[in-house]
Amino acid sequence: MNRAWRSLAVRLLTAQALVVLAGGVTLAVVTAAVGPAIFHSHLAQATHGVDPATSRHVEQAYASANALSLGLALLAALAAALSVSAYLARRLGRSVGALAHAAAQLADGRYATRVPAPGLGVDFDTLTAAFNAMAARLQTVEDTRRQLLADLGHEMRTPLSTIEGYLDAAEDGITVPDEDTIAVLRTQTARLRRLAEDLTAVTDAEEHPLDRRPVAPNALIHTALAAARPGYADKGVDLRQHTDPDLPVLDADPQRLDQVLANLLDNALRHTPPGGHVTVTARHTPGQVEVTVADTGAGIGPEHLPHVFERFYRADAARDRDHGGSGIGLAIVHAIVTAHGGQVSAESPGTGGGATFTITLPTAT
Repeated sequence: MNRAWRSLAVRLLTAQALVVLAGGVTLAVVTAAVGPAIFHSHLAQATHGVDPATSRHVEQAYASANALSLGLALLAALAAALSVSAYLARRLGRSVGALAHAAAQLADGRYATRVPAPGLGVDFDTLTAAFNAMAARLQTVEDTRRQLLADLGHEMRTPLSTIEGYLDAAEDGITVPDEDTIAVLRTQTARLRRLAEDLTAVTDAEEHPLDRRPVAPNALIHTALAAARPGYADKGVDLRQHTDPDLPVLDADPQRLDQVLANLLDNALRHTPPGGHVTVTARHTPGQVEVTVADTGAGIGPEHLPHVFERFYRADAARDRDHGGSGIGLAIVHAIVTAHGGQVSAESPGTGGGATFTITLPTAT
């Protein structure tokens, strides 16, 4: 009973009833105090010489009619007001109850829960839209968490199985440690170490504060390209540069942005065959610097484009493992660019058509 009394619908209905009753009492008191006095004054002026008994009868008739009319009007108004208030209170209570129930569902881990718009105005529609957006985001985070755990297990399974197999063979005397065995074991441990380093890198990119300072974009791009050219030359991929000479200064962390460019250039090299080319373009747009890394490589299917910046996501997992990728590089790019207040996007006409990655960073004010 106490819980029902504390419900929003009951409290709203009670508040509305009290308002109506207060208005009715006020109206009755004012009418009883003012109406008869005014009527008596006018009656005295209009009925000179009339029998006093008749005047009293007229005043009593007026008072009775006035009280009856006022009472009926107040009852009708009270019934109408309470009906409307009960309807609105019930709708509000039902909507708030649905929202509370959905919140409890989310707390229990049921992230597919959604709340329909109650149709009670812009405020409630905005509230339910925000709640649904939050639920969708939580569901995405949960899906990403599950995928992350699955991918971690998948990434670790192969090197651990290889190491375990060689250890078992050594224990059984089937193989003896030689240069080939040591090389295989080192390769697999290096793979595990690279996975741990990549996880640390993406965590640092998302959580550690930026060391902002004035940065010249052209100098940053020149340094990144100089570091990448030997690898491009070894593979036979042409690395090209087209940048505006007067790019404005950025307020950014140069080491983090260098990591962004290095990851994009490494990603482009990994997916561009010998004889292809990668072009880095930088230009000034209003309030921003736009840097584009475009390759003539394998391209990205349209079904993969929305996911390329997710951790461990790879359009072709087997191919990326052969090329040393862990599916973390682009997630690091997204985290660092977002931390700078910028945006990053990926475009591709499809498999075999190459890919273009574009980052936009706000200029220093």
